[in-house]
Amino acid sequence: QVQLVESGGGLVQAGGSLRLSCTASGSTFSQDVIAWYRQASGKQREVVAAISSSGRANYADSVKGRFTISRDNAKNTGYLQMNSLKPEDTAIYYCNLVTRDSRLHEHAYWGQGTQVTVSS
Repeated sequence: QVQLVESGGGLVQAGGSLRLSCTASGSTFSQDVIAWYRQASGKQREVVAAISSSGRANYADSVKGRFTISRDNAKNTGYLQMNSLKPEDTAIYYCNLVTRDSRLHEHAYWGQGTQVTVSS
């Protein structure tokens, strides 16, 4: 029922910027936690950033100071602004949404992923 659509990935030169978008449907969104994960080829998936319903944001140390997570609840959309990109940032980036049901049980949903490639 919950669907996430990601966009904004592409090829960029080191030092450049990209903005990823994640639009959700079928969820309450404004009450949900949204996060961005990434998975490089042959590597484990890791969390990049997360933002709560109240706007509290957290970042992985590897991207702190370079990436900014935000959300526009009116548009049911989350964003990840990525600046000063490095080749090490090359990965498939996934949007993750965490919802709670009537019993306050958490459920996680994933987007299809968008490829980010940073050339040296």
